[in-house]
Formats: sequence, structure tokens, C-alpha cells
Amino acid sequence: MKWHEMRAEEVEEQINSNLNAGLSESEAKNRLLQFGTNELQEAERPNAILLFLEQFKDFMVVVLLAATMISGLLGEYIDAIAIIAIVVINAFLGFFQERKAEKSLQALKELSAPQVMVLREREWRKVASRDVVVGDIVKFTSGDRIGADLRIVQASSLEIEESALTGESVPSVKSVSPVAGSDIAIGDQENMAFMGTLVTRGSGVGVVVATGMNTAMGQIADLLQSAEATITPLQRKLEQLGKILITVALILTALVVIVGVLQGHSLYDMFLAGVSLAVAAIPEGLPAIVTVALSLGVQRMIKQKSIVRKLPAVETLGCASVICSDKTGTLTQNKMTVTHVWSGGKLWSVTGNGYEPKGEFLQDGNKVGKMDKSLQQLLTFGLLCNNAEVKVKNKQYVLDGDPTEGALLVAAMKAGYTRESLIDDFQLVKEFPFDSERKMMSVIVKDNHGKLFVITKGAPDVITKVSESLLWNGKRELLTQKYENFVKDMVHTLASKALRNIAVAFKPITSFHEGMLEKDVEKDLIFIGLQGMIDPPRPEVKQAVKECREAGIKTVMITGDHVITAKAIASEIGILPMGGKVLEGRALQGMSQEELEQIVEDVYVYARVSPQHKLSIVKALQKKGHIVAMTGDGVNDAPAIKASDIGISMGITGTDVAKEASSLVLLDDNFATIKSAIKEGRNIYENIRKFIRYLLASNVGEILVMLFAMLLALPLPLVPIQILWVNLVTDGLPAMALGLDQAEGDVMKRKPRHPREGVFARGLWWKIVSRGFLIGLATLLAFIIVYRQNPDNLMYAQTVAFATLVMAQLIHVFDCRSERSIFHRNPFQNMYLVGSVLSSILLMLVVIYYPPLQGIFHTVAIDPKEWLLILGMASLPTFLLVGTLFTSKAKKNMV
Repeated sequence: MKWHEMRAEEVEEQINSNLNAGLSESEAKNRLLQFGTNELQEAERPNAILLFLEQFKDFMVVVLLAATMISGLLGEYIDAIAIIAIVVINAFLGFFQERKAEKSLQALKELSAPQVMVLREREWRKVASRDVVVGDIVKFTSGDRIGADLRIVQASSLEIEESALTGESVPSVKSVSPVAGSDIAIGDQENMAFMGTLVTRGSGVGVVVATGMNTAMGQIADLLQSAEATITPLQRKLEQLGKILITVALILTALVVIVGVLQGHSLYDMFLAGVSLAVAAIPEGLPAIVTVALSLGVQRMIKQKSIVRKLPAVETLGCASVICSDKTGTLTQNKMTVTHVWSGGKLWSVTGNGYEPKGEFLQDGNKVGKMDKSLQQLLTFGLLCNNAEVKVKNKQYVLDGDPTEGALLVAAMKAGYTRESLIDDFQLVKEFPFDSERKMMSVIVKDNHGKLFVITKGAPDVITKVSESLLWNGKRELLTQKYENFVKDMVHTLASKALRNIAVAFKPITSFHEGMLEKDVEKDLIFIGLQGMIDPPRPEVKQAVKECREAGIKTVMITGDHVITAKAIASEIGILPMGGKVLEGRALQGMSQEELEQIVEDVYVYARVSPQHKLSIVKALQKKGHIVAMTGDGVNDAPAIKASDIGISMGITGTDVAKEASSLVLLDDNFATIKSAIKEGRNIYENIRKFIRYLLASNVGEILVMLFAMLLALPLPLVPIQILWVNLVTDGLPAMALGLDQAEGDVMKRKPRHPREGVFARGLWWKIVSRGFLIGLATLLAFIIVYRQNPDNLMYAQTVAFATLVMAQLIHVFDCRSERSIFHRNPFQNMYLVGSVLSSILLMLVVIYYPPLQGIFHTVAIDPKEWLLILGMASLPTFLLVGTLFTSKAKKNMV
């Protein structure tokens, strides 16, 4: 139904309601049963048990459970219990993190659930918005959130902020008259109020014409059903890694078993050793460590004002190459602020941010001493012709009222004027509220001398038409064509800075009576000047955009706001470079998806776009190979948020639909928080590479020491329980600590990695294989030296090999902290790592020297002098590679 085209009486008849009496309670209940509750549908959440069982779907986890079963069948109960413990801990970590994120999101959702004042049986009653039905008569006033789609039937100075649906930061002026045209955009339906929007000024009454998924918000939410969620780069990499590890582990294990049998070892012993090596080759701690690294990153991000709903989202942000950001509230403060004032032919700039009444008036860059009388009048009268209030809540300045009036109020407060300070000087006599036809608001005030004044504010073109003179250089001059051109030129100058201009005028009157109409007083005014305002950028955004650019990340603004405003903000904060393209929704409408893909990488600003446009832009960027982060707060953003690689919604202004579609919720609605998340994501990925490097190099060393011994027809240097002990204890603790490593200083100076880049890119394979080879060789040499000295004491030689392997890995872990060398970073910077290494050494000494454990782990006490050999061999891999590194650098320098 095209409700905006109908008269109020037609709507009443069509919907079978009564504008004067409302619905009866019985009729409301019947309609509620017939049409359902006034809520947006959301995907059914899995119950706790299913959510927990989902944690076991990972391929590597399934393989580990199979290995656990084999270990149990072979009597290795300690090993089986240890593996099961790691798998279960991993599952609980994932389960509790997802539950915690959902509870945090639910708390945000409950904050935005409004109540609605409805007319039932000729009586106004407050009901939950979910119980509102089609045909209900709803009353609303400034500060209320609209609970359903309404056709407005009464409006008094009514303005509604609809940015959740349209993206426009300036409230829409509402009226009751029918609006012609069947294809009118939501932002132009002046007689409609939509679910989830906010009344910023005035009051009104409307009849409910749609609820739940039939509302404008619900219809846009339907797009979410077709927007598929994408698999994250981290999930792709871990899946790839798991397949590689399984293949390599099986091949090497089979090789060791075959060679060992051919060398004369028993099939049972070699099968047991083979299973141990298979478990060693597959780092069962990897899923747990990845989860812990992501979970700790999530905890750090909560402190930085963001809630992660899906763990891999943190890492995905780390490889984002494009951030598509909404403007209002994310890049800007969503707080209209006066930045320039013009009066009497003089222009001043005004400093300060938001609604905090702190700022200075500057002229030509210099602070104003004594204010001109015309400037004083401009600010004072802007305050008097005003209904907004600024209050302090939780140490924050919060606006109660219309954003435009709030901007005028704060500008006056910056000059030292408040309602309290003027209460003795001026008394309000009469108010003529703003309406969409006059485009003005006027008040009549009486000063402390008993003189009456009319004060009027409104659009500059309207105010100049009803003014006969203006203040110019301290004098009153007739508003001739010359001066009118001065005003027009200044309006154009301020508008080119994307400022919204409000003009203020006044005139003294001799008398007033209640029968006087607006037209009687809004004429022959004295034009005072202009106040230019804008929703200013957040102070920290410009630096954040710069840092993203240095990190190789392009920031794109996508907004429903006007193109002039979008361009001005984008230029100011550094998004729009010289020559950068700006595209309007009208141009997008005529493009095919293929045409958009051809130009999408050259466009920096999209203005006046629709929800479908946002979805097309995201898909075009993805088609070009980009990892796309999409931010937004409205229902109109939700489909694009879900389709992007990482969707980011706003915690304060965000709608429920946007939050449900997102992976990340910003509690402070701040773009700079995204930059922090990107840094966190990059560091997490680098830490994942670090512990993969450490775990696999260690595992390669364990496999090669066994393989080399088989090929040389030597006894086994390690027994299976020792291999598993090293794998579960020595590998696990330091690897976990690597997941806590701090970011390197240049992490935000690098370009984003390619989304298809493998985990082993940038030479990681070579580092793993070469270091693993040297660790295995050093362990084998220590074993051979001791075994040759005393061939009758195999257990002693195996204990020395065990200690050498452990120490070589613990030295190697510090080398993994940097892509360069062990000396590039301070080892004491990560005290968690230092503590884990000391713990591993202590546990190793307990296994070697504590008699009750010697029988379990097949160890004997090592002579103190043997530790010189152990430490020397364990240090050999690190110093060989460091020496090679320095030699290659020296050769480069010589060249």
C-alpha cells in the first residue's frame, strides 16, 4: 500500500481503525495473534549442547581423536588422556567465547527495545513495542524511538532522525499532507515515520500501517537472507595447513616405520614409535593455541571498546585491504556543531567538538578579545529562539532536542551565554514553532526594560525575504540588492564547506496580543547573520585514516548523505585524494555490476546510495580480490555488512539487524577502534605464524632425529613417551606464550598480506625445514657421542638426546619472535615466554631427576658435565643460522 499518497481518513478506513478512539484491547489481541509480534525475525540460535558439539567439527580435531583412540588401544593411556584434555579445553574455549559474545550482544539489543504510547479504547497506554499492531494509534514526542511504520496524522514542529534507514545525519521535517508519487524514496516520504527512527523535535500522532518484517526496516532485512557469509582467510589457512600436516605426517611416519623394520626393529615397537611421531607431527595444541590467541585478542579489543561476535573476525581484519565506512557517527561525531559564524560583514571560526561547551572564536586565526555587538546578538538570539537542552550524563554532554538547535545552543554557551544567565534579562512571551511550510521558528521575548522583540531563525533564503534591513559594521543598513548579494555569497561560501546555514533575524515591536499570527510578526526583520554548522569528523579519525593508508588499506566512504557534505568530510579527513573519484547513487543505478567492477578501485566516496548499492560495491571490491571490511549502523547497511569479509556494526547507534549481521560491534561507534582492531588482527596472524614456525620446526626435528637414526642403523634415540612429552609440554607452553607476543613496531607500516597468501609464505617453509633439520641433527649428534662412549647404557644416551632436543627447541622459540633473527627483539619483552621456557626446563629436570618419573619416561640422571655437551649442541642450530645470516648481509654490503 502507498500509505504516503493517501489522506488520513483513507488510511483510517483502509486499515479499519479509529483515529479518535484507537483499537479495543480485544481487537488488538486478535490482530497480534493473526499477524504476529512487532519484531524483526532473527536466525534461530543453536542450543548450548549443539554449540558445544560444533567445536569438534574441525578436521584436525577429528584426526586427533582418532590418534587418541589408537594411543588408548596401545595402552598409552596417559597420552590419550592428555590429547583428550587439550581437545576438550579447545572446545570449551570456543564455546564460552561465542556464548559470551552473544550475551554481550543481547545486552546491547535490550537497550534499544522501546516502549510505545498507544491509544486503546480512548485511553493512552504505554505498551511494549512488540505488542503494537496494525491500526494502533501511536503518540510520540521528542526523544522517542518510533516503534513501527506509521502514517503521520498529526504533527507539531515534528522532525525525525532517519539515518538508520537513509544515512542522512540531518533530521527530516515531517508533515501530514499526502505526498504524490509511487516511487518516492523513504527519505522523501514526509508524512511517514519508520520503525527504529528517532524523534528529535516536536510531537506527533500516527496510525500503525506495518509491523515487524513488513516495516521498511524488515523489508531491507530480507536482503540478509540472500547475502551469504564468507569463509575467513584464517579458516582457509588452517584448513590448508591441516591437510598438509596430515599428508606429511603419514608419509614420514610410514617411512620411519618401514626403515625401522628393515633395520631389524620389531614391528610393534616401530608401529608404536610411528603413532607417537604421527601425533608429534600433528601439533594437536594448534587449534587450542589459535583459539587462545584469538580469545586473548578479543579480550584486549573489549578493553578498546569493541565486541567480537566471531573469533576469526579479529584475524580477518588483519588482512583487510579496503574499509568501507559509513559517514554519520563513525567518521563523524553525529553531533551538529557550529564551526563558522558571519555577522555584520565579518566571519569568525569556532573551535571545539561536539556538545561540550568549550571553544574559542577566531578571526583570521587570532582569538577574539571583545566580541562585536552583532556577534553577541547573533549568538544570544540563537540561544533564545531555541528549545534544545544540553545535559551532563555520565560525565558526557548529551543533547536533548533537535541537533540544529543544539548546535546553536552550544555556540552561544562557548561565548559564555546560558539560559540561566539570560533568565533575568529576557522573558519568553510567545513561541511560533517551526513548520515545514514557513521554514522558520519565531519567539517573542521581553527584556528587563519591558521592551518586546521578535527573534526568528530559519533558512537564509527565507529569512532574507522577510527582512528589510541588516546589521553591517555595527550599523543598521537597508537590505538592498548589494547587501543581499553579500549574504548569498557567504551562504555559498559556507555551503561549499558542506556547512548547513541557519540565519537569525530580529526586530523590536511595540505591543503583542494573543491574536497575533506568525505572518503579523515575521516581516520587516533586521537580518543579524549566519551560523554555519556541520556534523564534524571525530578528532582521531584523520590520524586513523592516515595510519590505515600507511598500512596499505584504502578507506572508502559510503553514505546516504548529500554529495557535497560527503566530499567535504572525506577531503578533510584524508579519504578523498586529489583527483579521487566520487560517485552518486544515481550514476550507480545505471551501471551494471561489470561496469562497477571496472571503476570500483578508483572511487573513494559514494553518496546518496541505497542498500542494494552498498551490497554491489562490496561484491565488486571482493571480485577484485580485496578483503573488505564494511561498517554501518542502519538496517540499510545490514546486507552489505553480512556480505563483506568482516562486518562491523555500531554499538550505540546500531540497529539490531546490523548487529546481528556483523562480526564486530564497536561500542564507541568509532573508526579509530577499527584501526586498533586491524593492528590486533595483524599481530594475531603474525603470532599464529610464530607458533606454527616453532611447533613445526620442533616436530620436524623430532621426526628427523628418528629417521636419521633408522637410516644409520642406530638404536632409537627417543622412546615414544619422550616424544609425546616433548610434544605436549615443551612445545605447548612456549607456543602458547608466543600467542601473547606484542606487535612489532612496524606492523602498521606493512601492506596487507594477499588474501590468498599461504601460512608458509615469506620463506616460512624454509625456516621450518632448515631449523628442524638442524635441531634433529644436533640431537642425533649428542646421542651418537654419548652412545659411542657407553654403548651398554642406551637409556643414558636417550636421556641426553631428550634433554638436547628440549633445550634446542627452547632456544629456538626466542628466534621465532622475529622474522629476522634472535637478536632483533629483547627476549625479556615477553615475560610470558620467559616464564614458559623456565617452566619447561623445570619440568624436564623433574622428569630426568625425580625417581618416580624416571621409570615412566625411561630417563636416568645426567652427569653435570654432560650438560656442557647438551647446551653446546642445543645452541648449535641458532648460532649456525645467525652466522649464515650475518655472512649473507656482509656479502650484500660488499656488493
